[in-house]
Parts: sequence; structure tokens; C-alpha cells
Amino acid sequence: MPLEDLLKSRRTFLKHGSLGLAAAAVGCHAAPEPEQPAAAPAASTGPPAPGTPPAFGTAPPVGPEVSAVTFAEAEKLVRVSLTTAEEKQAAENWRQAMAPLYERRTGPRKVALEPTLVPATQWNPMLPGMPPPPQHDRFIPAPAAFVPLPKTDDDIAFAGVAQLGRWIHARALTSERLTGIYLDRLQRFNPTLRCVITLTKDLALEQAKQADREIAGGRYRGPLHGVPWGAKDLLDTANIPTTYGAEPFRNRVPKMDATVVQRLTAAGAVLVAKLSLGALALNDIWFGGQTMNPWLLEEGSSGSSAGPGAATAAGLVGFAIGSETGGSIVSPSMRCGVTGLRPTYGRVPRTGAMTLCWSLDKLGPMARSVEDTMLVLRVISGPDHDAPGGGDLACVPSHLDYNAALPVKGIRVGYIPAWLAEPPATDVDRAALDEVKKLGMEPVPIALPNWPYDSLDLILFAEAAAAFEELTLWHGVDQLKAQVPDAWPNSFRQARFLSAVDFVQADRFRRKVAGQMMEIFKQVDLLLVPSLRDEMLTLTNFTGHPSLTLRAGFIGVNEARSDWAPDPKHPLPKFNPPRRVPHGVTLIGRLFDEGTLGRVGVALERAFNVASERPKGF
Repeated sequence: MPLEDLLKSRRTFLKHGSLGLAAAAVGCHAAPEPEQPAAAPAASTGPPAPGTPPAFGTAPPVGPEVSAVTFAEAEKLVRVSLTTAEEKQAAENWRQAMAPLYERRTGPRKVALEPTLVPATQWNPMLPGMPPPPQHDRFIPAPAAFVPLPKTDDDIAFAGVAQLGRWIHARALTSERLTGIYLDRLQRFNPTLRCVITLTKDLALEQAKQADREIAGGRYRGPLHGVPWGAKDLLDTANIPTTYGAEPFRNRVPKMDATVVQRLTAAGAVLVAKLSLGALALNDIWFGGQTMNPWLLEEGSSGSSAGPGAATAAGLVGFAIGSETGGSIVSPSMRCGVTGLRPTYGRVPRTGAMTLCWSLDKLGPMARSVEDTMLVLRVISGPDHDAPGGGDLACVPSHLDYNAALPVKGIRVGYIPAWLAEPPATDVDRAALDEVKKLGMEPVPIALPNWPYDSLDLILFAEAAAAFEELTLWHGVDQLKAQVPDAWPNSFRQARFLSAVDFVQADRFRRKVAGQMMEIFKQVDLLLVPSLRDEMLTLTNFTGHPSLTLRAGFIGVNEARSDWAPDPKHPLPKFNPPRRVPHGVTLIGRLFDEGTLGRVGVALERAFNVASERPKGF
């Protein structure tokens, strides 16, 4: 954007944003006696006497004029009340005391904050007093019977990662043939699903041929070697567009691969496509349209990992990498009937991935079976502090202790009885608890305090608005396809008027919630919850606990579902008779204990016996 236009846009923002800037100062001043309103500070008549300390409120006045009326209006935004005298006092020295604090952004001494610059404070989900996470690595897969290579390409395409890997390793199937199958399916079904942003055909064929050469020569890199995968298009890929699903970034071409991409490449996996995401990681609408659910083409696939969910469900990739900040793996896994693993915050490095929220973002695998997600997690875990710039500073060393051969009998599974008795729980959720009992696990009823967990989202909105501050102030967000009230453009603008004091208080509340979860996990080994129960989806994203969402059965829906707020002008399609769609349940584990999640998930997946059914037409 030209400098003249940039300055003009910022002047416009400041003109209309003064109420919100004033709001940030509410509560920062002592209340004067009503009968003695404070006067404006006297102008300095000369240099202070030697030894005089600096004082607040003595900077040169800057910014637009404000008045007591400004504060009276701003109070409505932050829901506090000041007296008339307090409003007058706050207004009289706002331009000397608080407005100068915005100089980093408004000038004259502006400081640019590079996209790679992370906040000084970091969220650590491990609290004092928590039991230690797994102390060693172990990966023992579930016993697998020999399965001959299917006769049709479609049947091959829907096989799981582990099975594909076994066929490739045994040279019953070449990576080049498998890659060709997926590339063909991506091209054939993308017009229906709108799940592909960039097809990486040339790279994929090159990687597949290399995998075949290496395997033929005796160099086997492991179970992902030669298996095609898709990346949510917020993972950087060298010399290949990474667009964030957003119009302003359509021509963005990074120079380096994200760490997760590097690790999958090193494991021999074959990248066949950059998959769609809701613009800037929200819901399922991107600049190419809305990504659709293969099971019910009249509805979106949910988001923001929309493309990974749809492509995996439709058998267009072996597996995919998604991301989650507040439900972006869980929700499309539910909607599209796939298995989604949201790892513990801090397990998988995010270097080279789009930042939405530094203290919330997580990268994880989406596949067609539980063990497939564990195979991928094993490859992408661990810090990357040797990466340029120090890598992901929030990523810590961790171990994955996964033994699918161990019995699950005696494992304590927590559940909240009231949640299973009311929406969004269904008969499938209730039947899942029955399967827990049949498998010899111990259901343990638990309770959560009736706290306003959605208050934590103040952190999400503030961090997200900070991550895209420049795009918002330059009006780049105006280019996004979704401009409804619950889309990012409006949320980013609104977040400018959130209180910094309340941000700190929300952060303190976050630690209180984490402490409560620590107490719950003293009683149980994992939790079984309705996947889209708002309280648990929100609080576990903020506490950093891992989750595993897997298909548990099928339900009937009489109306298409949407991530977006209801719009009376555009009602959702209704169905009579109801349409049959997959429905999943979610397991929540202890921090860094994805191994137990996988072990129980494999047992439940076998008991449910519904994972192999495919969407019609694909």
C-alpha cells in the first residue's frame, strides 16, 4: 500500500477509534472527590530540579481531543461506570498520559513488528504439581492382519496410512501409482468440494519417484514413506503459494518449508495438495468459495481445517495436516467423519505456519483411522530450536508412549452426566459411554464449575487482532469474501476496543481453569465428551490438553449445519426425510499423553466398527 494511503487509512482509524482508545484507560486513575474535580496538569516552566523522578501524565499531548462525553460513550464498550468527575479527570490528561502509549503504532517513532516476532510472555500448560508426562518413547501399533492390495483404485484410495505404507514397503504398490490415484481424484472431485487451493502435481510426482527409488534400493524411511498427504494452506511450502485462504495473500510464495513440512518430507511423505481453510483460519469460506462436506454436499465441511476434513473424508489424500485454535480440527473431523488429533499445546512446532494466536495455535493430523494419526504425530513432534530464528519457542521436548497392544481394562474415563442428557449430545454419544463399559473401562462421573468459559475468548480475539493488525489497519481484511458480523474483519476491528485490563484478568482466569483441569485429571485418565460441547471445546483449547475426535456412529439431520451465525436472509437447506451423516465423539487426555488417547481410541474404533464406511459418490 502506498505510504500516503497508509497514513490516510490510519488517520481515518484514529479519528473513529478515539472512543476505544479512551476505553483502554478506564480504571487506570484514582477517583477524585466529587466536589473537587482535578485540574489539567500545569505546563512545565523549565527543567525539573536534579533528582526529580519521571512522572506519569507529563508527556507532550498527542492524538485527537477527547472529552468527558468520549469516556461516557467508551464506558459502554468495556461495561464500567465512572462518575462525572472521574470522566472529566480522565479526559483532561488522556492526551498526556495514555495517548502517547500508542506511539509504537501511531508515530512519530513507529516500530514495525515482524510476523515472526512472538510475544514476550508464553503460555505453559504444565502447572506446578502436575504429574510428569510420559518419560520415554514407545510405539507399538495394533496387530494387523495381511490385507491384499484391492483391485480398484477407489478402494486403494480409501485405505489407511498404515495399510498404504505396508503395501508400499512390500512393493505391492508404488508411491508413483498411489500418487497418481490421489492426483486424479483431487482433480476430479475438487470442483464439487472446493477443497484444493494449489495442486502440487510436479513436486508430488518427483517425491513419489524418489520414494520408489529409495525403497527399491533398500532405504526405507518408515511407515509414511511414499504416502501422499495434503497440507492445510497455512503451512509454508518453499516456492509454492501459501495463501491462508485469504484474498490479500493469494500471491504469497514463501522461500522455506514449515518445520512440519520438512519433517514429513524427511519421512518420505509425498505432498500432493495445499488444502483449503476458511480465510485466516475461520470456518469454511475462502477466496475460492465454500468447501463442502462429502457426506452432505448441501452444507460446508466446517472449519477452519475445511480442506483437510473434506479431502480426507473423500479419499483424496492419505492424510492431512490441520490446525486448531478453537475447534478447527475437532469440528471438521466431526462434520466429515474423519479422525482428528489435536496435540498438546507445545508438542508440535509451528514454525512456518500462519500465526493466529501465539498461545493457542496447534498443528495436528487428520486421517481415516486413529492409529494413522498416531503415526503422523510421531513424525512431526518435538522442538525445532535449531531452526532459523530459534524455531517455535513454545515447543518443548516430549515423549510419545503409545502401545495399542495393551489392554484398556481399568482405564478411568470421566464424563459429565448432564452433558450426555442434553444437546449437542446424541444417542451416538450415549452409546459410546456404553462401549466404554463393555470394554472394561471405568466410567467416572465428574463435574465442572459453572464458570463463564467463553470469557477466555477475549484472549483469542485480542491475539488474533494483534496477529493481523497491519492487515486490519490497511483495510486488507476488506478483501475477504466473508464480511458478515461474525467473520474476522468485524472481529479484528472490534477487538481494538477490548480492555487491556480484562485481557490480563482473562489470562489469570485461564490459569484458574487449568488448575481445575489438573484436579479433574487426578480422578480420571481421560475424558469422553460430546465433541462440540462449547465449554469443553473452549476450555481445553486454552489449557492446551490434547483431544482425539473419531467417528462413533451415524445420525439423521433435517437441516444443513453451518459454522456461521444464522442469517434469516439465507436459510439453510432442510431435509425430509433426514439425511444420514457420520457423528463422532471426542476424548480429552492429560497433557502430552496422546499415547493413552490413541490406545483407547483404537479400542473404541474397533468396537464402534463404523470407520470404514465411505461417503456415496466418492
